[in-house]
Amino acid sequence: QVQLVESGGGLVQAGGSLRLSCVASGSIFSINVMGWYRQAPGKQRELVATITPRSGSTTYADSVKGRFTISRDNVKNTVWLQMNSLKPEDTAVYYCAGDRRSMAVVRGTPGSWGQGTQVTVSS
Repeated sequence: QVQLVESGGGLVQAGGSLRLSCVASGSIFSINVMGWYRQAPGKQRELVATITPRSGSTTYADSVKGRFTISRDNVKNTVWLQMNSLKPEDTAVYYCAGDRRSMAVVRGTPGSWGQGTQVTVSS
C-alpha cells in the first residue's frame, strides 16, 4: 500500500501563490503516475495535473495551464504543485493521488489518495 500526505494549503489573495506538497511512503515502487485533483463545493472533482515520476512527463488541465506546475523529487518521494496567479475559482480541496496505471489517474480512479488540503483564494 501507498500512503500519501499533502500539505501546503491555505488562504491566499487572488494573484498570489501557493505550493502544495505530497509525500509518498510505503510501496511507492507500485506508483507510475501521480496526479493532483481538486474538488470545490457543489462541483465535480477535476484532474488538475499529472506527472510520471520516472520520466518527468507532465499534463495539465486547460484551466490551470500556464499557472500551475507539477514537479517531483524521486529521492524525497515528493510531488509538488506550484500554483501561481491564483484565482477565486481555484478555491477547492486539493488531493494528491497515484496509481500504477495512467488510465486510472486520468479516469479519476487511482488506488491511492491523500487526505486533501484546502486552498482558498480570496478576491
